[in-house]
Parts: sequence; C-alpha cells; structure tokens
Amino acid sequence: MCGILGIVSQSPVNQTLYDGLQLLQHRGQDAAGIVTAHHNTFHMHKGSGMVRDVFRTRNMRNLIGHAGIAHVRYPTAGNAQSSAEAQPFYVNSPFGIVLAHNGNLTNATELFEHVCHNDLRHINTNSDSEVLLNVLAHELERQVTDKQLSVDNIFNAVTALHKRVRGAYAVVALIAGYGLLAFRDPNGIRPLVIGTQKNGDKTDYLFASESVALDCSGFNLLRDVAAGEAIFVSFDGQFSSKQCSSTSRLATCLFEYVYFARPDSVIDGASVYQARLNMGVTLAEKVRKTDFYQDIDVVMPIPDTSRPSALQLAFHLNITYREGFIKNRYIGRTFIMPGQAVRKKSVRQKLNPVGCEFAGKNVLLVDDSIVRGTTSREIVQMARDMGAKKVYFASAAPEVRFPNVYGIDMPTRKELLATGRTTEQIAAEIGADGVVFQELDALISAVKEANPNLKEFDTSCFTGYYLTGDITESYLDKIETDRFNAPINNLVDAQMVDQNLNIEEVETE
Repeated sequence: MCGILGIVSQSPVNQTLYDGLQLLQHRGQDAAGIVTAHHNTFHMHKGSGMVRDVFRTRNMRNLIGHAGIAHVRYPTAGNAQSSAEAQPFYVNSPFGIVLAHNGNLTNATELFEHVCHNDLRHINTNSDSEVLLNVLAHELERQVTDKQLSVDNIFNAVTALHKRVRGAYAVVALIAGYGLLAFRDPNGIRPLVIGTQKNGDKTDYLFASESVALDCSGFNLLRDVAAGEAIFVSFDGQFSSKQCSSTSRLATCLFEYVYFARPDSVIDGASVYQARLNMGVTLAEKVRKTDFYQDIDVVMPIPDTSRPSALQLAFHLNITYREGFIKNRYIGRTFIMPGQAVRKKSVRQKLNPVGCEFAGKNVLLVDDSIVRGTTSREIVQMARDMGAKKVYFASAAPEVRFPNVYGIDMPTRKELLATGRTTEQIAAEIGADGVVFQELDALISAVKEANPNLKEFDTSCFTGYYLTGDITESYLDKIETDRFNAPINNLVDAQMVDQNLNIEEVETE
C-alpha cells in the first residue's frame, strides 16, 4: 500500500505536496518522493525513510513549480530497502514523464519481458511501478502525431494501457509540456479522490489516495476517480475526463475500510469512521452469541484503528470500555514494517499496557484484524503479564486466509495465521482464551451502510476470489517462493536522490 498525490495549481505546490505526504504517512513509511514541474524542467527529490526525514528545507526550496506529484512507499514488490525504488519514477520519452503508483500489477513479469523486448524500453529496477510507467510511455509515444499529443491521444493511451495491464493501480503522472494525468484501474481496487480549490478566477486540482489529504490542505472533495476513468488537467488548469475501460466496475478493497485508511477519510462515498462504527455493532452481535460473552468484564481496543469498533461494541453489549494500551505514536505501523523480526520487536515499543486496567479482569481485546498473528500474540501476553484473568480477542474483520496480490503486504499463505486453522486453533496460537471474527456479510453490510450505492468489493484476502481473474495456484506458489528466498535486509539505505530533469522543448511543424 502506498499514498499518492498530484496537483495542478496557480501557486507553488511544494508545501502542499509535503503536507499531503505527512497526512498520508500511514500508507507507507519506507520511502518518500516529490517531483514538481516548472516550465520545461522536472525537479525531483526522493529517498528512503519517513517524510520528515527525507525532506529538508534545502530540498523544498529546489522543488519549484505550480504542478507536481508525490508518493509515500510501502513495499509490496521489488527491493523493499532500495532508495532506487523510491517513487516517483521518470522516463525522458516521449516529452518526459514522471509517475507515482499505488497498487500492485499481477502481470508485472509478463509486462517486463514485453516492455524490454518488444517495446524496446529499459527497466532499471525491480519495481512494477517502473514497468507501469514504461507501458504508459510506450502507449503515449504511439499516439504522438506531428510531435504533439491531444487530450484524446492521452486518453487513448490509457485505454490501451488498461488492455495490457492487470492488477490494482491508482496513478498520477506528469507529462512535460502538457499537464497532470490521473487514472484508476478498471476495478477501482485502490482509491483515488479529486479535490478542488478556488485560486483567484481559476481552480486548483488535487488528487490523493485519501480525502484527508484534501481536507487538511484546504481543498474540497469533488468526487472519487471512477474505476477505469482517466482525468487530465493541463498546466493551465483545463479539466478533462473520460471512461477508458469498457469493462469497468467499482470493487474497492474492503481492507481499506478495515485497516489502511485514516478514519477521517471518505473513500468511494463511504466514511471510514462510520464504517468502523458499524463494524462494532455487527461484531457485538457476533460476540453476544459466544459462550464467553457473559464472562467479559471490560472491552479494550488495540489502538488506534479498532477504537471506533471497540467503542460501539462495548456500548451495544453494555460492557465497560477502557483504554488498556497506550500507543507510542513515534513508532511505525507494525503491519507495514518489512521483516517479521522488525514487526515483533516493535510491538512492545509501540504499545504499553496500563496495568491497573487488567489486574483481576476478564478482558475482551478488539483489533481491526488478525493477519500474521505476531502483534496479537504479543498483546495477549502483555495483558496476561499485567494480571488479566482471562483474555479474549475479537477481530473486526473475518479470518484472513488467502494472499492479497493487489498491494497489501500479506502475499503468502505461510504468513497468514488463519490459513488452515480453526477459530479454536487460532486462539491457541495467539494464547487467547477465545477468539471471535466478524462475518464477511456483516463486514460488507457495515461498509454499505456508510454508502448504500456501493455494490461490490475486493474481498480476495477473505474469500480467495480474485477480481482480475488471472491468479492461479502456480502464481501464488511463485510469490511464496520468491518471498522466502529473498535476502533479508533490515538496514535502511539512506541515500537520497535529487534531480533537475531538463526536458527538451518539442518543436512543432
């Protein structure tokens, strides 16, 4: 999972992009990058680490221009620790293009071979985002007539890209001399929203992975980019859009509402906070049917994502709610930290129990989900160490039994605690006296209640059904083999990349 931004403004955009990345930091802590466009030059700075560590005042001064894109990276493919794979990526032909991508391409290997051998383009990293950029560049190049691109040419290139690319992708890209292009995959798996702001007699446009980046930057949420839609905003602010896929259907990733998105965001018309409140209501009904319901003395959330669900659950069951864990906000989210050893070490650095809330009580811990079980196991043990008599565990999401191949870092069956295990076995694995999971239908209903117009979701990690139709057993086997054979390196490459990319003026005939 990553966070992306794209903006066309009548004013300098470097501060807006930086602030927006800070607001999307929860979507990726591995690397960050910004590219701005000024006249016919791209100005780039990117590197490994958190936004506050990658950018300094001297870097921001160099990011001049009234348009730009930005990215925070959470690695799902390629070399997780290489600064060379920090985004945005750049190619110099045609015209010069920079691109930032959130998602994961399921046919990246096939595309890599085709791009290198048929399109005669060079891929410099293992990143599927660089592959995607070169596919876009090739299709744009095919559309060039008289050394020029029209808006229709650009949309035709996206249409051709949709036919070649499979997987999940939300994209922002700058085309030198033209403007900002944003598009979303035909299933709309990864989110992308549009915001507007009046700037004199013109309108500024901001694209972001989540609406929170718009709100806090002074932009008003216009709408979501539709599944399969492409939007182009010229550098002088002209807005154009077109549906570029004949097979589009909106099927947002359900896990966005469960875990990834900030609660103050609205994704595809559904408030994430309201959806999580609704999850608490439906989960309460599931808890009420357990044999340990009457045994619970206190409900506690695992901060922060599960707090709305835990509050509603406690209210509907009329059980005391308490904050039993205090979160150190300066430790990254454990779910998206690369390397199991790093995850395990960081749990006790991230959460500290309030001893008096546990002593002598039967505690129901509520979390957004149980994926690998690393965090859950450590937390249950912390509760016991603090004197809890019994520890029960409730998940606001169903059992995660299948790999996710659309941009979430849980790609192998061996890493998923629920795969091949019953609820009782899962409880034993994490050391709990009982575990209860949300039903999938209840989870879907909770999100639909926040926006009744939503009809379909990507539920692949719960059901094993993959929307793109190209995921086979051999594909999953290869992912698993590649992942477990990859060298482990928890050292962060702190190298930064600064570039001023001069683009030749294109002469017209």
